[in-house]
Amino acid sequence: MIPVPTIRGANTLAALAIFTACQNPAATARRPTPGPAADTLYDPPRDLGPLFHDAELARVFPDSKTLVDARPRSAPAEIAARYAAAVKAGPVDLKAFIEQNFEAPREAAAGAASDPSQAMEDHLRALWPQLTRVADPVDPQSSRIPLPDPYVVPGGRFREVYYWDSYFTMQGLVVSNRLDLVKSMLDNFAHLIAVVGHIPNGNRTYYLGRSQPPYFGAMVELYATATDKAHAVPYLEALEAEHAFWMDGAEGLAPGQAHRRVVRMADGSVLNRYWDDRPAPRPESYREDFELGQTVPEAQREALFRNIRATAESGWDFSSRWMRDPKDLRTLETIDLAPIDLNALLYRTETTIAALRTARGQPGDAEAAARYLQAAEQRRSALLAAAFDPKEGYFFDVRWRTGERVTDRPTMAAAAVLYFGLAAPDQGKAVAARLERDFLKPGGFVTTQVASGQQWDAPNGWPPLQWLAIQGVAHYGRADLAQQATDRWLALDRRVYRETGKMMEKYDVTDLHKPAGGGEYPTQDGFGWTNGVALGLVAHPPGPPR
Repeated sequence: MIPVPTIRGANTLAALAIFTACQNPAATARRPTPGPAADTLYDPPRDLGPLFHDAELARVFPDSKTLVDARPRSAPAEIAARYAAAVKAGPVDLKAFIEQNFEAPREAAAGAASDPSQAMEDHLRALWPQLTRVADPVDPQSSRIPLPDPYVVPGGRFREVYYWDSYFTMQGLVVSNRLDLVKSMLDNFAHLIAVVGHIPNGNRTYYLGRSQPPYFGAMVELYATATDKAHAVPYLEALEAEHAFWMDGAEGLAPGQAHRRVVRMADGSVLNRYWDDRPAPRPESYREDFELGQTVPEAQREALFRNIRATAESGWDFSSRWMRDPKDLRTLETIDLAPIDLNALLYRTETTIAALRTARGQPGDAEAAARYLQAAEQRRSALLAAAFDPKEGYFFDVRWRTGERVTDRPTMAAAAVLYFGLAAPDQGKAVAARLERDFLKPGGFVTTQVASGQQWDAPNGWPPLQWLAIQGVAHYGRADLAQQATDRWLALDRRVYRETGKMMEKYDVTDLHKPAGGGEYPTQDGFGWTNGVALGLVAHPPGPPR
């Protein structure tokens, strides 16, 4: 990563200095192209009405996501009217009706050949074209939000771009010399910010209510490091617009209040939480959410659906991290928590914006840079005070209303605080020791210590968390631990590849002979961020401390 201001003495000036003299007219982001308004695109639950509800509950497709990705063969309003007329006439064979009126989607990279005798790295580089999508045409009969440039999808059921996945995928694209794809994906994200107002979970209409962990600033840093620092400056406007999305409503909050994604703690400090603007069942998991909602009183359903969707925005859907009772999704408390990794990300966004403002050097930039640096330092101070438990030597999510740390549920989210450089040296060393003691398993770092049956829990390990932890502990002087974790994770990747010819989205890191599992859908293969992290770790072993 490129260093950015840490607001600690001389380091601030050094970090800011790396962005100076960046004004290269050729290093420009492609300007967002006009696109259709989001509310004019195909929205399956809205446009299909009762047909959508009935088909999902009837399990016409085993995976709820299939229907929302399927393409209507004619105008959705016509299909909805045709269904209403058929229902009036008598019983309807829903499966036959759907097959007649919709074109089912294919899995991403379906049919891609693999040769397990081939080196894993060669397979991964050859797989990029299979996971790459060209610019999208505008299609009023698709739930896909069209993007103007090529992009990489994760694989399997994930047939669209995903926000936070893309940062880890980019690690592999950089070492594969596919900087063209990194830039086009950045341009797509800037386009989404311009036309939607934020970067959605994925480029589908059913994802518009939420985002995902805000890695856009980290992506810009990665691209600048791989090319020239001048390439970061053109994304400044988009970075600031995304930051404004996450901070919407902060100014008017009193202590103990929240608005959308912003919370004001009892001491007056401001932090962020995950959220979704639509308190209803997720269209891509409609049956699961609707049926769960039926098990609680009607008055509680809006809060349940809000928490489900906020958890989806976190990317950790689902995990005991967010649940009062690890066995009961109805106890999700996501909107009541200030997550440590989200706030570490926003800290990095703020310092990056400050650095880019300084680099641009236009009138008003120095003052704006100072404001963002001040906001970053305030966030860092607030997060360290609220989330670090000296007794435990670890960072925990915080119940923002009371200031209570969720110390009964330590998770790998603490690695983000090290990766983005917020922790003091002694805190970083303590967290690294705890990661080694409690989380390092035979195949890498396990996500939590709770085996709840949810996919973001034990015994699963996830590629993005390996990357954050490995690089994070190396930054705080534990290159030995970083190397050990790297060796274990890559050995697991290679073994599964040799046996299956596939790269998985997640792995069981405790029993190396079992596949990962849990959650709402089977483990997917492909897989964008697994490929990116593996290639990144092979090409760039853990680095020295900061």
